[in-house]
Formats: sequence, C-alpha cells, structure tokens
Amino acid sequence: MLHPIQDLDTQFFLWLNAQHTPQADWLMYWATQRNTWIPLYLVLVAGIVWESPKRAAGIIGAVILTTVLADQTTASLLKPLVQRLRPCHVAYLQNKIHLVVESCGGQYGFASSHAANSFGLATALWLFFGKKYPWAAGFFGWAFLVAYSRIYVGVHYPLDVLAGALVGAGAAYLAVWVHQKWFSLLVSR
Repeated sequence: MLHPIQDLDTQFFLWLNAQHTPQADWLMYWATQRNTWIPLYLVLVAGIVWESPKRAAGIIGAVILTTVLADQTTASLLKPLVQRLRPCHVAYLQNKIHLVVESCGGQYGFASSHAANSFGLATALWLFFGKKYPWAAGFFGWAFLVAYSRIYVGVHYPLDVLAGALVGAGAAYLAVWVHQKWFSLLVSR
C-alpha cells in the first residue's frame, strides 16, 4: 500500500523540483533559510505587544509552545520513527534533483519541521487575530512559501511538507487551547 503512494510522492516531487528558474532559485534559497525570517519574527512580537499588551506574554507563550510542539513532534518523534530518507539522500534520485542548498540536511525528512513551524505560527496567529484582522490569513501564504521552498530546493517530498503542515496546525490548536484554559483560570482568580 505504501509503495504506490511513495512512488506518486516521488514523481510529484520530481515534477515540482524540476520547475526552476535562476530567479526562483534565489528566492527559494532565501525563503528556506531560518535566519531570513528573524526580522519578521521581531515585527510580530512587537505587533503582538502593541495590539494586546495585557495578553502579549500569554500569546507569545502560546506561539512558543506551538513551535516547540511542532518542531519536536517532527524532529524528535516522526523523523526517527518513520525514517524516510530525504530525496537528496536517495541514491537513484541524485542525478534527477535540482538541489539549491549546500547541505541536504539530516538523513530523514518525514515530516518537514520547516512546514510544521511555519504553519504552526500561521495557524496560531490566525486563531488569535484572524477575526479582528482578516489579513492575518496572509501568514498562510508565507507558510506555504516556506513549505514549498523545501520541495523546490530538493530536501523534502510533498507528503513530508503536507504532514509537517498538519502537525504545525495541530500544535497551534493545542497551544491556543492550553492558552485559553490557562488564561481563563488566571482571570477567574
């Protein structure tokens, strides 16, 4: 049952990875780098403090919890458990992959931590601010860019990215739920 799914995933990966241009190579190289987004994170923290000064610590704590849950679920649980090689570590794919980054990353790729973290952040921001600021949905576009960049640069299969996105969204829902329960307990005192 898994082999046909993996074969389809590999074929879809190869097709997506082959859709490259020099300009997109440059964009995706930067989109996939974690440090590229540090200014965005700093602006988000400042925006949360400005928008909700009384709740800022709780919201930022929930976002941190989201990231820890998403990252550790993918990196410490799923990757060692599933042990699916990244496409850039598969010998028969070496001549077929357009690898944009210098390093392929760790040996295993299921599920993508980049996708989990970015979709976790986007989901948490949407849950906290989406009703008041509908433009917060734009963070899903950013998360998609980060997640897609992992396929584009040659280090993840599409199902790695999809699974990571689902883990991240689930982590956000859990962290926001914990925040709401904890915050309501503090307010009721």
